[in-house]
Amino acid sequence: MMLTNIPPGLIMILGAALVPLLTHTPRQVFMLGLILLSGLQAWQLEPGVYLSTTIVGLDLTLIRADALTKPFALVFHIAAALGVIFAMSEKCRVSEASGLAYAGAAIAALFAGDFITLFIFWELTAFTSVFLILKGNRPGSMRAAMRYLITQVVSGVILLAGAAMLINQGSGANIGPLDAMTLPGFLILIAFGIKAAFPFLNGWLQDAYPEASISGTVMLSAFTTKLAVFVLAQCFAGLEWLVYIGAVMCAFPVFFAVIENDLRRVLAFSLNNQIGFMVIGIGVGTELALNGTVAHAFAHIIYKSLLFMTMGAVLLRTGTTKASELGGLWRSMPLTTLFCIIGALSISSFPLFSGFVTKSLTISGTIKEGYFWVWMVMIFASAGVLEHSGIKIPYFAFFGHDRGFKVKEAPRNMLIAMALASVLCVVVGIFPSALYGLLPYEVSVNVWEVGHVLAELQLLLFAALAFVFLMVRGLYPPEIDSTVLNTDWFFRKLAPRVIMAIVRPVWGLYVVTVNGLKLLLLDLISFSTGSLNRSSIGAGAMGTSIAAGIFLAVFALLLALRFVFV
Repeated sequence: MMLTNIPPGLIMILGAALVPLLTHTPRQVFMLGLILLSGLQAWQLEPGVYLSTTIVGLDLTLIRADALTKPFALVFHIAAALGVIFAMSEKCRVSEASGLAYAGAAIAALFAGDFITLFIFWELTAFTSVFLILKGNRPGSMRAAMRYLITQVVSGVILLAGAAMLINQGSGANIGPLDAMTLPGFLILIAFGIKAAFPFLNGWLQDAYPEASISGTVMLSAFTTKLAVFVLAQCFAGLEWLVYIGAVMCAFPVFFAVIENDLRRVLAFSLNNQIGFMVIGIGVGTELALNGTVAHAFAHIIYKSLLFMTMGAVLLRTGTTKASELGGLWRSMPLTTLFCIIGALSISSFPLFSGFVTKSLTISGTIKEGYFWVWMVMIFASAGVLEHSGIKIPYFAFFGHDRGFKVKEAPRNMLIAMALASVLCVVVGIFPSALYGLLPYEVSVNVWEVGHVLAELQLLLFAALAFVFLMVRGLYPPEIDSTVLNTDWFFRKLAPRVIMAIVRPVWGLYVVTVNGLKLLLLDLISFSTGSLNRSSIGAGAMGTSIAAGIFLAVFALLLALRFVFV
């Protein structure tokens, strides 16, 4: 029986409250059961409105499906299930509960038909996912989690402000195409852009994701940015700005990823790069380009999760994901190595793997509309992806310099999750018709055209040869134990300096004022005591009363200062 009065994903959110109460095995079965139930519910929802209501004069659409919803809902449920399986060996109730609620909130947001409902689940994804970063238990996890939470909440506040303006103008809050040249449309675009990691708004991604727990990073990679891609496609398809924004997103992370040492951070830069392809497709806005965006988002969620899983397994067994400290793990972790290579081939768009049959649609749609220079950027970015994710990740982690690691293979549950993701990467790559059938429009491009396949193979070959040449010549950027800052420099370095520049003089004034008041208080008490010794009892009593009054006044002022400045 189809449940049309409960948003898909809501049962996952509500069920997450019971997760900490269950023992390990029943907990895993319970979570997978909730994901399956929510997935079956979502699968049955054809385009249309299923649940709406009016609250305090606002017309809310709690369940609405359109042509974009089904493929996103399907892959979100797949990612949630893979995340649960991968996390089984961690046995952390907090991470499991927050991860399940996070996935449920993202799924429920897909079916929101108005901006107010979207805002509720939008913010819930932020509050639930922050625990995945906190449970990273790394030196910077707490600070990164707080910066992440502030950024995500700001995105929600901006979204709510834009929605309020739409309602005030009488336009209503229903989700649909918006004019970015209006103030509410622009605010909503910025809100979406923060979660999609637009240029200069992307620092939170590279800052927070590598600090999350081993399984938390896998979950984080699947939902937040792809939810932003989904709503961008709903509201701003055909907005030409997005073509150029996406082009910048495609190109610039490549440079940072090549010189970054932490391989999980490399994957975070790579994630930003891949979102750029999707944003370009939304900006182009044609049926072919939008098909490419949806298909690429579907494939990307799976192969990016797979790559984060392999690096999570490496982190679990070695305690590090720094390229400068890794190498030679293929002997100890052969299956993880194989799965990493499959993920690398998929993200590199190698023929017979998922990235090839999905990214090709967006690239074809872009050149077809005459965006020649943007198409060139996409080709460059594709070669760059091979360099930093297709070659660098598996080479430095599993081959390269043998560091003499003798570790166990990844736990069985992690291998199962990686194997399932790998199978999906290969099946989608070989039999893309099943995925194409889920897309919002009919696919008219033959990605298996001989010329296209040969062109892709040539691009990959020359990119690989460039890597080999640079390595042999010693020209490839060396792996240095350091962290490469992107736009996260603004709030990791600049913001603290600006805040301290403001706080120091204020704090100095506070200290001087407090010390002065303390000295004044001591002088007044000394004066009152001297008066008592020299005068009659009555006069002394009066002097003491005055001193007590002054003391209370000064004490109240000190308390006020403390509450204001501390």
